Amino acid sequence: MTEEIVKLIKEAAESEVFGVWFLIGAALVFFMQAGFAMVETGFTRAKNAGNIIMKNLMDFCIGTVVFVLLGFSLMMAEDYVLGFIGVPNLKILTDFGGFLADGNAPVFVFNLVFCATAATIVSGAMAERTKFISYCIYSGVISLFVYPIEAGWVWNKAGWLVNLGFHDFAGSAAIHSVGGVTALIGAIMVGPRLGKYVRDASGKVTKINAFPGHSITLGALGCFILWFGWYGFNGAAAWDGDSLASIFVTTTIAPAVATCTTMLFTWIKNGKPDVSMCLNASLAGLVGITAGCDALDAIGSTVVGIVSGILVVVAVEFLDIRHHVDDPVGAVGVHFVNGVWGTIAVGLLSNPSAPAGLRGLFYTGSFELLGVQALGISAILAWTAVIMTLTFFILKKTVGLRVSREEEIKGLDKTEHGLPSAYADFAPAVESVDYGYDGAVAVSGDIPEAEAIPIKRAPVFDDGSPKFTKVEIICKEPRFDALKNAMMDIGITGMTVSHVLGCGAQKGQPEYYRGVAVEANLLPKIQVDIVVSKVPVRLVIETAKKVLYTGHIGDGKIFVYDVENVVKVRTGEEGYDALQDVE
Repeated sequence: MTEEIVKLIKEAAESEVFGVWFLIGAALVFFMQAGFAMVETGFTRAKNAGNIIMKNLMDFCIGTVVFVLLGFSLMMAEDYVLGFIGVPNLKILTDFGGFLADGNAPVFVFNLVFCATAATIVSGAMAERTKFISYCIYSGVISLFVYPIEAGWVWNKAGWLVNLGFHDFAGSAAIHSVGGVTALIGAIMVGPRLGKYVRDASGKVTKINAFPGHSITLGALGCFILWFGWYGFNGAAAWDGDSLASIFVTTTIAPAVATCTTMLFTWIKNGKPDVSMCLNASLAGLVGITAGCDALDAIGSTVVGIVSGILVVVAVEFLDIRHHVDDPVGAVGVHFVNGVWGTIAVGLLSNPSAPAGLRGLFYTGSFELLGVQALGISAILAWTAVIMTLTFFILKKTVGLRVSREEEIKGLDKTEHGLPSAYADFAPAVESVDYGYDGAVAVSGDIPEAEAIPIKRAPVFDDGSPKFTKVEIICKEPRFDALKNAMMDIGITGMTVSHVLGCGAQKGQPEYYRGVAVEANLLPKIQVDIVVSKVPVRLVIETAKKVLYTGHIGDGKIFVYDVENVVKVRTGEEGYDALQDVE
């Protein structure tokens, strides 16, 4: 067997192995849709969970339809006009056998899942107040026109950015920056959630309310799924084992360093490490390393991670606190800001000895690559911003971009999809935000007698008959066992115990969620209800005071009520007898 034949067999085997890995990578990127859905759902309120899941599902499904019809041809057609746009040939529909024979199928699948990723980034930034029909239209536009054209510049061999030497290995610019800048435009145009920013009569923001996500656990699971899928996202296009291993190393270092940086940053800044922000930091580090995962070394990956970890916190708080742009999941800080940073980092930190062999400024002193990277990201952002601003503007003026106030307050699960709650057997989350009183009807007190609700007062017993008194005790959870035992010791034979939330005069210790102070005015308490007749009321009160007293704010309150009657269901006994133990 000649050396030429051996070489051909080896190349064929390597090509087949690469093809399989390429498709496995595409499957991993598809699985990232689940990660995005979980992150966005966990970081928002429960009454919108079903709506967010539906939008993430439709991102991929709508994207598939339009990508088959036209998007793939605009992106990867062999006939490319001036390096700008492909000439549609619809070969996937008209000559499927030829489409497969040309080796287009793996490329189609991989770019389709990339396209869905760019589209789904926007869902979280516009969550909880965007019309579902408008979101579906947006999803079709970004998958049909925006992503295919600019991604063709980056990855079609005839694209003008490719021929300039622009490097975006897995999509910091082509995917994440596109989704991130669209998220920013969408969040601005749809406006903030009701109650997020409190304004005075002049329109100036006087207070910012934090809306904590309803399930940090779900958000964390989504983050881990995304990190897992990112190895396919970055590594699927690797041609050999050395470059694949290098990509896995850089894809691990950057997010880990970013998360540690954010943990320390928020710990120093707020006094406690911010969990949700650290989850965002992991994603920010992944976004930052995506463009140069094949071109950076371990030191460069570390630098990318450190900068990403700081940028994501600064960006999220800058938009929320300074400019009052409501982005519930931090999509703009994660994908837009760090997508731009990752693209520029290629021009700064690319090590010529890395598999890609690119020459970064810090290693060679040459500005050439940095200039190309800056030009490329500027062009991609400009194209995206123009098309998506026009899209959202048309949607706003036609079908409408935002749901009504009533629909937003009830939650989009109920109003857009007919779901009472996305969580079976659990009541929807109680809304605790003051939305103002616009349109409320003032009660004057001049109500006709027939329409008035009569006031019922508990009777006062003056005839010597046994009196029944309800003692309601609100206390701290850790003190309940001591209270229960003390009540039993003085002859109390029954009590009703509830877990409640209450607010008192105490201000409590300030906490922070994503850099915004959280008003901890609803605190967990225990409510104990006791009805007594034989046991003196004063004895119950004094015993409770003695057991619950610590001298600190929040020891609790005791309320005393008159009770009209008591009925024991099992025996039918009423009054005094109904309260006594069975002898």
